[in-house]
Amino acid sequence: MDEQKAEALLTLEGLSITFRTPGGEVTPVPEVSLQVRAGERVALVGESGCGKSITALSVTALPPADRALRRGSIRFAGQELVGHTQALSKVRRGGIAYVFQDPMASLNPVMTIGAQMAEALPPMARRERHARIVALLADVGLPDPARAAEAYPCELSGGQCQRVMLAMALAAEPQLLIADEPTTALDVTTQRLILGLMVELAAKRQMALLLITHNLGIVANYMERLYVMYAGRIVESGPVREVIASPRHPYTRGLIAAVPSLRLDKPRLQDIPGTVPPAGRFPPGCAFAPRCPLATEACSAAVPPLRLDGARAVRCLLT
Repeated sequence: MDEQKAEALLTLEGLSITFRTPGGEVTPVPEVSLQVRAGERVALVGESGCGKSITALSVTALPPADRALRRGSIRFAGQELVGHTQALSKVRRGGIAYVFQDPMASLNPVMTIGAQMAEALPPMARRERHARIVALLADVGLPDPARAAEAYPCELSGGQCQRVMLAMALAAEPQLLIADEPTTALDVTTQRLILGLMVELAAKRQMALLLITHNLGIVANYMERLYVMYAGRIVESGPVREVIASPRHPYTRGLIAAVPSLRLDKPRLQDIPGTVPPAGRFPPGCAFAPRCPLATEACSAAVPPLRLDGARAVRCLLT
């Protein structure tokens, strides 16, 4: 095992995820390998349908990933997780926390915020538990945490509810926070506040952060390293600034070109023609070839290997 793997907090290696359906097996993630080191901020980027969320859910065996057939390796803090129920249970109780994209769908509308947060805390005296809940809500920047603890989700804004979800995730003092499109339902100003808060708390608590998103614009400002995913495979990875300054895969270039900008010297906003192919119907060879302006016949002959170049990696025959 090389030095980077030895230092990794989370390692996915050759992971594939398959579901059995009435029509046969469907594999939304044929193969993915990635690492998150302790205290590192990493982004997993790609369009909807690329397999980002199901990959992240497989780490903690949350539904629907708990019903999937998984091959390959998932290691957390040096412990193999695939196929080890006791290990998964142990990690889910403290090592890894998960924040979902829609806080209003994640919170129970008929329970107060404090009652829901209490479920994420270990057993303790009532007064101590209340103080802990208020302290967590204060940590995530709610202006009146004591009042928020007594409120119902409908009494809070979307941004405040996402702060509550973050507070619940931090309750178990996790080593790794997985944030799955945590700002999708929020306005642009609130998005920046929530992401800035996550990065600040991760640094303060020496916690690693894995951000799942389709927005390369927010990645540039907050993340250190990124993986670009397409059709269940990593197609490019590397330090954020290097990848954004000099993308090597045509798909990465397309994602960058699709990011809105207020700069007058930037070319007109571009889109990527077509859509991500559905799981189970990936084209042969490079799955991006049907949408790629540079594709040749060789691109459809076989899946390109992931070529390493220092801290960078790319899966493309043309670069």
